[in-house]
Amino acid sequence: MNKFNRAAIVDQNFVNAVEAWSRDHHAFASARRDGVPAEKDRAVVYPNRMTGKEMIEIFEAQVLSRHLDLIARELRKRDASFYTIGSSGHEGNAVVGHLTRTTDPAFLHYRSGGFVMRRSLQDPTVDPIYDSILSQAASSEDPISGGRHKVWGSKKLWVIPQTSTIASHLPKAVGAAISIGRAKKIGFEPPVPRDSIMVCSFGDASSNHSTALGAFNTAAWASYQRVPVPVLFVCEDNGLGISVKSPPGYIEQTYSNRPGLAYYRCNGLDMIDTYEIASRAIEHCRSRRSPVFLHMKVVRLLGHAGSDFELEYRSEDEVIHTESQDPLLASAQLLIEHGLMTAEEIHALYEDTRRRCREAGERAIERPRLETAEEVMKPLAPFTPAKVEEEAVRNNYGERRLRAFGSESRFPENTPPRHMAAQINSTLFDLLAKYPESLLFGEDVARKGGVYHVTAGLEKAFRAGRVFNSLLDEQAILGLAQGAGYMNLLPIAEIQYLAYFHNACDQIRGEACSLQFFSNDQFRNPMVVRVASLGYQKGFGGHFHNDNSTTALRDIPGLVIACPSRGDDASAMLRSCTALAKVDGRVVFFLEPIALYMTKDLYEDQDAGWSFPIPPLDTYIAPGTGRVYHENAEDLLIITYGNGVYFSLRAARELAQKTGASARVFDLRWLAPLDLEGIARNAKECGRVLIVDEGRKTGSVSEAIFSHLHEAGLGSLHTERVTGEDSYIPLGPAANTVLPTEAEILERAKIMVRDRVATS
Repeated sequence: MNKFNRAAIVDQNFVNAVEAWSRDHHAFASARRDGVPAEKDRAVVYPNRMTGKEMIEIFEAQVLSRHLDLIARELRKRDASFYTIGSSGHEGNAVVGHLTRTTDPAFLHYRSGGFVMRRSLQDPTVDPIYDSILSQAASSEDPISGGRHKVWGSKKLWVIPQTSTIASHLPKAVGAAISIGRAKKIGFEPPVPRDSIMVCSFGDASSNHSTALGAFNTAAWASYQRVPVPVLFVCEDNGLGISVKSPPGYIEQTYSNRPGLAYYRCNGLDMIDTYEIASRAIEHCRSRRSPVFLHMKVVRLLGHAGSDFELEYRSEDEVIHTESQDPLLASAQLLIEHGLMTAEEIHALYEDTRRRCREAGERAIERPRLETAEEVMKPLAPFTPAKVEEEAVRNNYGERRLRAFGSESRFPENTPPRHMAAQINSTLFDLLAKYPESLLFGEDVARKGGVYHVTAGLEKAFRAGRVFNSLLDEQAILGLAQGAGYMNLLPIAEIQYLAYFHNACDQIRGEACSLQFFSNDQFRNPMVVRVASLGYQKGFGGHFHNDNSTTALRDIPGLVIACPSRGDDASAMLRSCTALAKVDGRVVFFLEPIALYMTKDLYEDQDAGWSFPIPPLDTYIAPGTGRVYHENAEDLLIITYGNGVYFSLRAARELAQKTGASARVFDLRWLAPLDLEGIARNAKECGRVLIVDEGRKTGSVSEAIFSHLHEAGLGSLHTERVTGEDSYIPLGPAANTVLPTEAEILERAKIMVRDRVATS
């Protein structure tokens, strides 16, 4: 046999061993007597009373998992399967799948196939073989992702699909665990029983990732404060991160004495030991509602994936030694030793499973695949405009609203025009009253009321169960938001500054926004993330408090990005954003221009030109709709957003005073989706376009607008832009050297209209 084909070798090793046992009936001290099978319903393992029936069920799941790895490689050779990262050697996790409930949400490592098989076998309506091969073959009939990725997932089994599980799924598992207790605290019923736990598996190498470390810390930090965090971390330790070895003993030393994190260690190659230890770990997690680290020692067979040539970085002797520890062989031995199955029965089960996998494979590879971009993208960004609008303007929560504000005289509509910060604050009061399942959290948002006091008074009105401070970790904040969404809560999270978001970008890019896509919209994690954003804080804070990089957000598929420039728009847009999250499960970023929070005047001191009454509750601003100022102006169109709106309106006034030219100002209001129709229509009517974009030259929204104008057949229009420089924002007055200024906007506008004015 070819020594490089380790899958064939491992497969044949198992067959040879079982056949040898079949020939040698004295190889084991069998528990059978006089050929009478053992009583499968009686306990065979003490003190946890594991029955023979359980041992057989776990073994069947392990065999299924193994053959799914083998069929994946067989089909890959025929270019009929597209995923060969397998679970061979990790089959001990089938025990955890057996001991946990189908209502214990599972966030799984890609090598947790045994877990999925055992959980799947608990539901007779699930065909785990066919479903898994459909996923391997990228068939559009794959019941979880619809052919978009090979993922472990099932809506009915509460296996939430993960993609690249290099620790990025740990924060949301912690968030979901915290949210079960949070739901109970606010009197809201989660979609799973209240005594459920979250199961989260990962590899030993992944435990070193900063995302994992943050998740462990968050769980321990919350548990230390007696916050329930029922999460079972399952570290499947095979000693390798692809080719990089984990230092022996490092996991034990690091996690065995960590405060706030109970540690259990089991031998994942031994079904009995795993059952005993995992039972205790799960009971600890479920009864004490606290985080547990289950360290499961396993081996990795067949290399990292089908394309991995393992002998390049491991000696042949080392590989052979690893293969000798095959957990499937160990489980088979246990069954024979306990008189539960004969070697012949094991061999028959193994070969019958092979047959079933091959037959399912032949069917699966003939099933349809996604063929168009429209099919691929269908679940990415669901939007039901009529339902979202209906939800946004819904006003049937009068009693809760009255309790929130204290009296009708304090209702926002009965207060004078105010600045943006006050409008957002009032709207948050309204939203927390409207949605009793909503939570508001982030750094300093509770008693302090936020760095800019935008959340002032909310904790007092809605109590700490719904308005609370997070620890200082953006990954934890966004993980909690995702987890809350899983538990049917409606999170409104705050990231203190846009610059801080970049610490946790993958929680949105790789996790939150990909969920509907990779689950075919079967799972959702709705959220609204408020972010104090952009520049112009008169030099305060430098880059970390003045961040104009919206590019990282606009590049995320499916993410909705709102950016109001005035208080009344902020209020109506925030309601629309929350309705969009509630109805369509969408992830929405709400960028709040810090420099405009307290701005009241527009042209002159005390003119109150930038103070507005709060809009009526029936006001709806649909995603991707802009606002036009000076709609009769035809000399120049200024397209802008955020702080640029304020500067452009001032520049337009001075332009008219000095040149007689009129400038129309188009406030995008939404950076994703863009109001493409409004951009094109207004550009065509004005003929000349100046884009004012406080983002950087490279990658900013202005580039998208240029492209759209060209694609709309308006590329011949005189179009220019004023943008930020490709620079970080420095401290002090120097900040204005790398950001668009009002003077720069005016000067560029004057040049652009000079020819038109001269010929008019």
